[in-house]
Amino acid sequence: MMIRSNRTIWLLWLLLAVVLLYACSTGRKTEARHIPRIQTRYLPPPTLHVEIPQLSNCTDVDDRLLHLNADAPVIILVHGCTGSAGDFFTLADVFAFHGQQTVCFNYNDRDSIRVSTAQLTQAITALAEHLNHPDITLIGHSQGGLIARKALVAAQDDPSGRQPPVRFCLVTIAAPFAGIEAARHCGSTTLAVLTLGLTIPICKMVSGDKWYEITYASDFIRYPGRLAPEVYAYLKVDTDERDSCRRFDHQGRCRKDDFVFSLAEQYHQAIDTDELVNKVEMKAGHVKVIGDDDSAPVKLITALQAEGIMADTPPEDRETLALLLRDLYHPP
Repeated sequence: MMIRSNRTIWLLWLLLAVVLLYACSTGRKTEARHIPRIQTRYLPPPTLHVEIPQLSNCTDVDDRLLHLNADAPVIILVHGCTGSAGDFFTLADVFAFHGQQTVCFNYNDRDSIRVSTAQLTQAITALAEHLNHPDITLIGHSQGGLIARKALVAAQDDPSGRQPPVRFCLVTIAAPFAGIEAARHCGSTTLAVLTLGLTIPICKMVSGDKWYEITYASDFIRYPGRLAPEVYAYLKVDTDERDSCRRFDHQGRCRKDDFVFSLAEQYHQAIDTDELVNKVEMKAGHVKVIGDDDSAPVKLITALQAEGIMADTPPEDRETLALLLRDLYHPP
């Protein structure tokens, strides 16, 4: 009788965790947007036009033909859980204003993270083959940060084996490297026994094949691995999301907060103490850190420019950039 009672209690806790597990999402689906990309005039002229599986332009329309300059560096943007390439539509335009070309990586966020990592690695390899002097920056937000970093771990399909050799810069933003706290029950062996294994189908129903990888107990989280020697810089952006708000009502009251991951979920000693990593902590909401329809990612842009990942804005172009940010992040 006591065992059955305990099992019921654990199942109730698990059902609560099921609701909380949706915290892994960025919480939005960006609709296809058609703001004129006037700043593309700053991009280097394209010298190749190519389609690469799972890479696309950063929009939510079917726009997979990439127009790139083979002699210029490329930035690959990796969205988070329930996100899409369109999440980076505006940030890609900001990079374009600074003369930097971007593409977006598309994946099924319910797949195993290892599967998504392998797909990203294959896409990087295919892209590098088209570039004359491959210099690639990976920028991953939220779950995309887990995938981006893992793709550059030496134990993966080693980047050093790519021809021609590739130089990598890595940026992760608000990534839950310590595992998602709301998924803690999914990593509990005790709970699995008490519920006669019911935790597994429930957790898998909510999170898909990645259900165990995002827990504190998984090898994916516990043993992040060392970055490959081809990675020359790593900017790790951690977000203090406390008291943040994603959406306000007409009276200025917060209708939906922008807290998804705590700093504890983003910290990971093995990653944070790597001599290559440069940590930046900023007060920002989980979604708003990369920008949304009514908020420009000024803090992120400042950090990217401070590290040389986004080019500096010439003084004579600052007013034009301010107008662009207003148009991109405050559309009519």
